[in-house]
Amino acid sequence: MTEKMPEKTLIAVEGLTHRYGGRTALQEVSFTVEAGEIFGLLGPNGGGKTTVFRILSTLLLPTAGKASIFGEDVARAPRQVRRRIGVVFQSQSLDRKLTAWENLRHQGHLYGLRGEVLRRRVREMLGRVGLADRCHEIVEKLSDGLRRRVELAKGLLHSPDLLLLDEPTTGLDPGARQDFGEQLRDLQKQDGVTILLTTHYMEEAERCDRLGILDRGKLVALGSPQSLKARIGGDVIVLETKETEKLRRQIEDKFRAKPIVIGETVRLEHERGHEFLTQLVEAFPGQIDAVTVAKPTLEDVFIHQTGHRFWSERSAAESEDASGPATHG
Repeated sequence: MTEKMPEKTLIAVEGLTHRYGGRTALQEVSFTVEAGEIFGLLGPNGGGKTTVFRILSTLLLPTAGKASIFGEDVARAPRQVRRRIGVVFQSQSLDRKLTAWENLRHQGHLYGLRGEVLRRRVREMLGRVGLADRCHEIVEKLSDGLRRRVELAKGLLHSPDLLLLDEPTTGLDPGARQDFGEQLRDLQKQDGVTILLTTHYMEEAERCDRLGILDRGKLVALGSPQSLKARIGGDVIVLETKETEKLRRQIEDKFRAKPIVIGETVRLEHERGHEFLTQLVEAFPGQIDAVTVAKPTLEDVFIHQTGHRFWSERSAAESEDASGPATHG
């Protein structure tokens, strides 16, 4: 694959808003994606991830706001945008009765590739994703992880400057997710491909260069995983107790802290958490059943920004979420 020298800012999203009838799926979302980075949109079901993905992949017109790719408005110039992007959807788009090679060959025909040029590209892409020795196997006989690699090869066949992936590792086991993530990092480092992906897996989000965290249609945080966790500024203490609200009030009154109740726990953030934990246990003997103290995670960032868990009761109930029927995120 030839080295690419794309513009610095490949994606610019400004005040993006979308409504399905009276339901708001996105509310004034803004972010940019720079050339050469892996950018993740992290959020639970109902967060709005797939709505953003649909708009960027030119499948959906926004209600308000603007999204540009390579300086082209995705709503006004969809054909120009489509020529330069590769797309991998959450639902598989492979013909399971064909081989991996045949799937890519038919994909190439859609982009006007023929003859030796097409054969060379198919060989290159299947080799790139580690399937050169299995290219003539029927797709339905491949594992889910290998089928995902075929999808990735399809998306890269026409040498796009930008790759869009919607929940690319949904349904894969942790090992396959790790393997797929390494494939993406190789594409970024060796081929200069810029990647935007949506995900609800924390470990997948950790591997991104930058993240936008979405919740109920709003962008609640934006930055690198490291910088987002650093904003918490201390350790995360989680206390299990039978009387969560009572303990929350007591901690707030005695220590002027700002604990919150999450489910059947009391959660607070504090510098030198292990030292402060001793004070808590001594101050409220017999009230605390179990404790954990840990460095912040991305889920802690989500709770810090929203006041509720990543998989809240609401998001679990919205499997048909704000992105429309039969989608997730």
